[in-house]
Amino acid sequence: MPTPRGDRRRATGTASARAQLPAPLARSVDEFERHLTLERDVSPHTARAYLSDVVSLLTHFTHGPEGPGSTDSQPEPESVVESVVATPTATSAGPPPSAAPADEDRGGLAASPNLGALDLSELRSWLADQRAGGASRTTLARRAAAARTFTGWAAKAGYLDNDPGPRLASARPHRHLPAVLRADQATAAMEASASGAAEGDPVALRDHAIVELLYASGVRVAELCGLDVGDIDHSRRVALVMGKGGKQRSVPYGVPAERAIRAWLERGRPQLVCAASHAALFLGARGGRLDPRVVRRVVHDMIGSVPGAAPIGPHGLRHSAATHLLEGGADLRSVQELLGHATLATTQLYTHVTVERLKAIHDRTHPRS
Repeated sequence: MPTPRGDRRRATGTASARAQLPAPLARSVDEFERHLTLERDVSPHTARAYLSDVVSLLTHFTHGPEGPGSTDSQPEPESVVESVVATPTATSAGPPPSAAPADEDRGGLAASPNLGALDLSELRSWLADQRAGGASRTTLARRAAAARTFTGWAAKAGYLDNDPGPRLASARPHRHLPAVLRADQATAAMEASASGAAEGDPVALRDHAIVELLYASGVRVAELCGLDVGDIDHSRRVALVMGKGGKQRSVPYGVPAERAIRAWLERGRPQLVCAASHAALFLGARGGRLDPRVVRRVVHDMIGSVPGAAPIGPHGLRHSAATHLLEGGADLRSVQELLGHATLATTQLYTHVTVERLKAIHDRTHPRS
């Protein structure tokens, strides 16, 4: 799947910084990457974000706040860095530096102070440097989570004597109320999409099926793009979705979405299908599996045709679906299951959206508001 331009730039920067790390540190990043992808089975996006944060942390630890390119202090020669890497931790009663190769023979990094000396003060120093650089509270919270995951893994693997991560506090991110459509605006958007599909153009049929399914089911854009034709149960109007962490869930959808999907499968998809299509439900203009960026553009264009509607993307349709379900009387547990949230606390955010909208209606319509 193509990588967005911003992600490519970040990946290039991370790879460059990773290549400049001392060899034991670089190996620790490699092992942590294998832990994320093979053991925890996190999404590629999450793995990239965590690795970027960990490389930033280890670069800060190796070179200090100014980074390797500082003009105020030049980085130490590689030989000096390697000698520091080989020195045992202050809390360790291990052998002198000359015994470092024994650790290499074990395949471990426990005696390397670039991990063994990674303590709470270093983690706090890194976060403070990030904050000074203008990182938002949300970004700081994510980076602190990445650091805690890394130190937790390093402690369990024996590379740290003690895990400083649980003592690393970070500011709670601001919980911004998501922008959502009103029910009448969502209806207008679906009608506008249907009118375009009525002409029979395969791309228009696909786009209509996309927005109908997004709004009807509340699935994430990556989940939608990952659907195969066999994941749709037309008789029960249920889609089998692969969510975060490789967790599958069955998501129901309504009659309008079923009509749109059938029209796409019968009259649209056959015109775009090719050898590269395989079993993908939604295809791009060249026949390959649909890219999430195309979905975002489709949703933005569709919402833009509705006067007064907030400029939202696929995730905004997900928010709208959850809000409208709660306004219609659905219970939180059902909405949690539908959206694939790991905790009910995430779903409870939508109750705040509903309350805010109710307050706005009350202020606008009640004679004693």
